[in-house]
Amino acid sequence: MDKLYWLEQIKLLDRAEVGDKAFYLSKIMQRGYPVLSGFVIPASVLREFLENLNSSEALIADLPNSSLHLDVGNWRQLQQVAERLRQEIISAIVPSQLLSAISQATQKWETQCLIFRPSLTLPTVKPLITNISGLLESQVCQCEPEAIALALKRAWSQLFRARSLLYWQQAGIDLQQVNLAVLVQPIHNAIASGLVSTNSSHWEIQATWGLGIAIAHGEVLPDVYYIQPETGVVQEQQLGYKPLAYCINNGSCGVDLQSTSISLPKLDDSGLQVYLLNETQQQAYALSEEYLQQLIRLTNRLVRELGPNLTLEWTISQQITSGILYITQISTPQFGVSNTHLIKGLGAATGRVTAPAYVIHSPQRPEQLPKGVILVAPTITPNWLPILQQVTGIITEQGGITSHAAILARELGIPAVVNAANATTMIPNGERLLIDGDKGEIYRLGTEAQEEDIGTRQSDQLLSFLSFPHHTPLFNQSAPLRKAAKRLQKRNYLHTGVSPLLQNGTESSTALSSSFHHTPTEKQNSTSSKINSSTRESMIATRLLVNLSQPSLIEQVLSLPVDGVGLLRSELMVLNILEGQHPLHWLENGHQDVLLERWYEQIIQFVQAFAPRPIFYRSLDWRSRELQSFSHNLQSSPHSMLGERGTFSYLVNPAVFELELTALASVQQAGYTNIHLLLPFVRTVEEFDFCLQKVEEARLTQIPHFQLWIMAEVPSVLFLLPQYVKAGVQGISIGTNDLTQLLLGVDREQGQFAKAFDERHPAVMNAISQLIRTAREVGVPCSICGQAPALYPEIIEYLIEWGISSISVEPEAVLRTYRAIARAEQRLILEAARRQMQ
Repeated sequence: MDKLYWLEQIKLLDRAEVGDKAFYLSKIMQRGYPVLSGFVIPASVLREFLENLNSSEALIADLPNSSLHLDVGNWRQLQQVAERLRQEIISAIVPSQLLSAISQATQKWETQCLIFRPSLTLPTVKPLITNISGLLESQVCQCEPEAIALALKRAWSQLFRARSLLYWQQAGIDLQQVNLAVLVQPIHNAIASGLVSTNSSHWEIQATWGLGIAIAHGEVLPDVYYIQPETGVVQEQQLGYKPLAYCINNGSCGVDLQSTSISLPKLDDSGLQVYLLNETQQQAYALSEEYLQQLIRLTNRLVRELGPNLTLEWTISQQITSGILYITQISTPQFGVSNTHLIKGLGAATGRVTAPAYVIHSPQRPEQLPKGVILVAPTITPNWLPILQQVTGIITEQGGITSHAAILARELGIPAVVNAANATTMIPNGERLLIDGDKGEIYRLGTEAQEEDIGTRQSDQLLSFLSFPHHTPLFNQSAPLRKAAKRLQKRNYLHTGVSPLLQNGTESSTALSSSFHHTPTEKQNSTSSKINSSTRESMIATRLLVNLSQPSLIEQVLSLPVDGVGLLRSELMVLNILEGQHPLHWLENGHQDVLLERWYEQIIQFVQAFAPRPIFYRSLDWRSRELQSFSHNLQSSPHSMLGERGTFSYLVNPAVFELELTALASVQQAGYTNIHLLLPFVRTVEEFDFCLQKVEEARLTQIPHFQLWIMAEVPSVLFLLPQYVKAGVQGISIGTNDLTQLLLGVDREQGQFAKAFDERHPAVMNAISQLIRTAREVGVPCSICGQAPALYPEIIEYLIEWGISSISVEPEAVLRTYRAIARAEQRLILEAARRQMQ
């Protein structure tokens, strides 16, 4: 939480974290323009602050969809809600670690006061109905810890004041996508401050005495200078009405001030004072000829480099012997990447990366791909996995956030954007791209030759000197604002099934069968020491598992606070060993022993690494149309959405399933008892009976710890779960991806239906609730391994309330899911304790 971004070091990929104001200032500062030193408290700090609010009346949530049902047309309700939201923030405590980091960073500045300047990044595709200037105001404070904490909270809280909430809704902006950072700079007394606006026909300079706060508050009419752009000659100047000036307390504004001073109540703790100016001072222009010419020269240089249209704010900071001109804010249409170079899709795998595009127009899998490129393709199927190992990003024209392209990208830890319409035709092969897997945005930056040409034609505009780092961390924790503290509602703790934590930090064993509980090994102890201390602030009783398929990720995942692997995707795991051939092809050509050995070696890597923590191996779940590049001739229609999926395919041809069971049995024979089997896409009890018979024939059930589970993703399981348990099912794992698809009749591969494919739909949530409650009634554990908890952390509270045994998520979602589980459990325990005290 204590990471600060200094203006001198901000890079392009930091933009969402630092906001546009700080980002643009840093760029011109790095270009050599006069900008005061400063640092940014990033947007992620606000998100984490909101997540950790402890108040029982926390209201900050996804307002448009929350139970608040905020009506911005009802001004009384709007004001009441806004006030409660802001008070929630103001009354909270700023973490001491963050406050210490800020205080230490400001010690290098010789100043009495600081200015906290909101720096926003808004969704680029939403049309803004008004100018956002003035929506969020800067906060000035004295350079003391208590004042710093209050100023920071005031800056943050403006995101939720009434006019802000009204603006977000009327502008069609999702509050979850608003990133609010805070730029901190020293504030010195100023001789004069003001604005410059330019276009191709004329420039306009506004100026007033002292700090620019007087202009921002509309308390003065500034002096105005009209400049001829080509020559820099002052064509006209008009004297304004400047009855007052803002200065730092006990300071000087560069003019002789009357002794009378007025302290504004709303700024009485800021260290600022308002000075009344006498008649002589009011009749004088704020800019001397020297400073006016400096400002004209600075503007001329900016216009040459950034184009004819720009707006900047400036101040002439008073030093001991003279003043120094600084830029305090700048904006121009030339900044960033023009929307004509923007392609919008769905963010499917987190992170950002810049690399050349490698465009494929055919849906057929190529033999190989170049290293370090961003793949652009119509669609991707699972058998592409082996050739995706060395690409840095993925873009597909089709698919949703639970499509195979999205899943593969998350497995590989690389950014991905799906459902980017016409991407293969709009993006030339070799063009340099910046993709943002969080926002679902693709920026076309041009080839190196094109970038050079742009710089020549546009006088070295901003694009030509931005730096684009290539490295994207595997576990990017940028999370939506919806993860902020949610409203607490009274829960029926007696029906949650959540076991209270014991005083010694251990947990009870009701969540899963006792066979899954373990004593930490030496490896696990060493792993636990690597876990960020903030993650382990509180233990959790709900099991947290991870979804995996790639052995290459094992080492990184072992450093995360997980209790095992809740979903080992076999169909992705074995793609690394099949050499482009369907498993049946191996068997029919007499290579069964070779394939069995390879299969065993893949599984054993996971089992050894996580032992004795459980591994839930899901047997093959391929749809025939996903295997078109395999040489084996498949019988089912490639146009079928479902195909011969899951256990039904085992009935049609059991040979591959029997091979899988033999590999699992070999793992058991090697002495490992932590491997369990998860059957996919089970439609009927008869299908399960057939699979159980095969499992018993493979002698897997001879090991007492072994458990046979099924995926709860076909709606029939909702009605047949008791019968499944009677037949021998020992646990279920809810697959929200397919369950949502089948309940709502929406193909998850079709990105155009992304809004309809929502795991939070009442039908889906009711189905999940019924599955969890029924599992508890019949005495079997219930896990969830679909994307829903990772995409929508707000549903975790309901999962725990209903009695979920474990939650399994992608590696990048582990830490935020851990925190969400801890918060939910603490709230439930707190509510139970309160009821006992009543």
